Amino acid sequence: MARVMARSYVAGFSDILEPEALAQRDVAFFETRFAESWPHMRIAVEGDAILGLSLVTNGHLDMLFVDPVSVGAGVGAALLRNAEARGCRTLECFRDNVAARAFYERQGWRLADRYEREFAGRVRAFVGYEKPPAP
Repeated sequence: MARVMARSYVAGFSDILEPEALAQRDVAFFETRFAESWPHMRIAVEGDAILGLSLVTNGHLDMLFVDPVSVGAGVGAALLRNAEARGCRTLECFRDNVAARAFYERQGWRLADRYEREFAGRVRAFVGYEKPPAP
Protein backbone atom coordinates (compact mmCIF):
# COMPACT_ATOMS: atom_id res chain seq x y z
CA MET A 1 0.00 0.00 0.00
CA ALA A 2 2.82 2.41 0.84
CA ARG A 3 4.40 1.71 -2.56
CA VAL A 4 1.14 2.61 -4.33
CA MET A 5 0.92 5.79 -2.28
CA ALA A 6 4.51 6.81 -3.06
CA ARG A 7 3.93 6.24 -6.81
CA SER A 8 0.65 8.15 -6.70
CA TYR A 9 2.23 11.00 -4.78
CA VAL A 10 4.99 11.49 -7.36
CA ALA A 11 2.51 11.20 -10.24
CA GLY A 12 0.14 13.70 -8.68
CA PHE A 13 2.57 16.29 -7.42
CA SER A 14 5.66 16.19 -9.67
CA ASP A 15 4.53 19.43 -11.33
CA ILE A 16 3.79 21.12 -7.98
CA LEU A 17 6.51 20.06 -5.54
CA GLU A 18 10.24 20.17 -6.00
CA PRO A 19 12.17 16.86 -6.11
CA GLU A 20 13.47 17.17 -2.55
CA ALA A 21 9.93 17.59 -1.19
CA LEU A 22 8.76 14.57 -3.20
CA ALA A 23 11.69 12.53 -1.91
CA GLN A 24 10.56 13.14 1.69
CA ARG A 25 7.32 11.26 0.97
CA ASP A 26 8.86 7.87 0.20
CA VAL A 27 7.64 4.35 1.00
CA ALA A 28 9.02 4.51 4.56
CA PHE A 29 7.20 7.80 5.20
CA PHE A 30 3.88 6.35 4.10
CA GLU A 31 4.39 3.11 6.04
CA THR A 32 4.72 5.20 9.21
CA ARG A 33 1.79 7.46 8.26
CA PHE A 34 -0.45 4.49 7.53
CA ALA A 35 0.42 2.76 10.79
CA GLU A 36 -0.91 5.81 12.63
CA SER A 37 -3.96 6.27 10.39
CA TRP A 38 -5.09 2.74 9.60
CA PRO A 39 -8.45 2.88 11.46
CA HIS A 40 -9.59 5.82 9.32
CA MET A 41 -8.51 4.48 5.93
CA ARG A 42 -10.40 2.75 3.16
CA ILE A 43 -8.58 0.76 0.50
CA ALA A 44 -9.85 0.00 -3.01
CA VAL A 45 -8.66 -3.40 -4.19
CA GLU A 46 -9.15 -5.69 -7.14
CA GLY A 47 -7.85 -9.19 -6.56
CA ASP A 48 -4.44 -8.72 -4.95
CA ALA A 49 -3.91 -5.24 -6.40
CA ILE A 50 -4.36 -2.09 -4.34
CA LEU A 51 -5.99 0.48 -6.62
CA GLY A 52 -6.28 3.44 -4.27
CA LEU A 53 -6.94 4.67 -0.77
CA SER A 54 -8.66 7.37 1.20
CA LEU A 55 -8.15 8.72 4.70
CA VAL A 56 -10.92 10.60 6.51
CA THR A 57 -10.60 12.11 9.97
CA ASN A 58 -13.21 14.22 11.71
CA GLY A 59 -15.25 14.73 8.53
CA HIS A 60 -12.21 15.89 6.55
CA LEU A 61 -10.68 14.08 3.56
CA ASP A 62 -6.98 13.97 4.43
CA MET A 63 -5.94 11.79 1.48
CA LEU A 64 -7.42 10.35 -1.65
CA PHE A 65 -4.95 8.72 -3.99
CA VAL A 66 -5.36 6.33 -6.88
CA ASP A 67 -2.56 4.20 -8.31
CA PRO A 68 -1.54 5.90 -11.58
CA VAL A 69 -2.38 2.74 -13.56
CA SER A 70 -5.98 2.92 -12.28
CA VAL A 71 -6.68 6.61 -12.86
CA GLY A 72 -9.84 7.12 -14.89
CA ALA A 73 -11.38 3.76 -13.92
CA GLY A 74 -13.80 5.14 -11.29
CA VAL A 75 -11.67 4.20 -8.28
CA GLY A 76 -11.35 7.78 -7.03
CA ALA A 77 -15.08 8.42 -7.42
CA ALA A 78 -15.92 5.26 -5.48
CA LEU A 79 -13.50 6.17 -2.68
CA LEU A 80 -14.90 9.71 -2.54
CA ARG A 81 -18.51 8.45 -2.37
CA ASN A 82 -17.48 6.16 0.48
CA ALA A 83 -15.84 9.07 2.30
CA GLU A 84 -18.98 11.18 1.85
CA ALA A 85 -21.12 8.34 3.20
CA ARG A 86 -18.87 8.32 6.28
CA GLY A 87 -19.55 12.03 6.87
CA CYS A 88 -16.72 13.67 4.95
CA ARG A 89 -17.65 17.27 4.11
CA THR A 90 -14.32 19.11 3.70
CA LEU A 91 -11.02 18.63 1.91
CA GLU A 92 -8.03 20.62 0.76
CA CYS A 93 -5.68 20.34 -2.15
CA PHE A 94 -2.87 22.26 -3.73
CA ARG A 95 -4.21 25.27 -5.62
CA ASP A 96 -2.22 24.19 -8.68
CA ASN A 97 -3.45 20.59 -8.68
CA VAL A 98 -5.71 21.19 -11.66
CA ALA A 99 -6.64 17.52 -12.18
CA ALA A 100 -7.70 16.97 -8.56
CA ARG A 101 -9.67 20.20 -8.47
CA ALA A 102 -11.52 19.30 -11.66
CA PHE A 103 -12.26 15.84 -10.25
CA TYR A 104 -13.70 17.20 -6.98
CA GLU A 105 -15.79 19.78 -8.82
CA ARG A 106 -17.20 17.09 -11.14
CA GLN A 107 -18.18 15.18 -8.00
CA GLY A 108 -20.22 18.15 -6.72
CA TRP A 109 -17.69 19.70 -4.33
CA ARG A 110 -17.55 23.51 -4.16
CA LEU A 111 -14.58 25.81 -3.65
CA ALA A 112 -14.84 27.32 -0.16
CA ASP A 113 -11.48 28.91 0.58
CA ARG A 114 -8.06 29.90 -0.77
CA TYR A 115 -5.08 30.18 1.56
CA GLU A 116 -1.40 29.56 2.05
CA ARG A 117 0.25 27.39 4.67
CA GLU A 118 3.54 25.65 5.31
CA PHE A 119 3.98 22.26 3.71
CA ALA A 120 7.22 20.31 3.20
CA GLY A 121 9.36 23.23 4.34
CA ARG A 122 7.78 25.99 2.26
CA VAL A 123 4.67 28.15 2.23
CA ARG A 124 2.36 26.81 -0.47
CA ALA A 125 -0.99 27.77 -1.98
CA PHE A 126 -3.99 25.59 -1.14
CA VAL A 127 -7.70 25.57 -1.72
CA GLY A 128 -10.41 24.20 0.54
CA TYR A 129 -13.53 22.47 -0.74
CA GLU A 130 -16.85 21.66 0.89
CA LYS A 131 -19.50 19.15 -0.06
CA PRO A 132 -22.90 20.85 -0.02
CA PRO A 133 -25.64 18.95 1.81
CA ALA A 134 -27.86 16.78 -0.36
CA PRO A 135 -31.20 18.42 -1.22
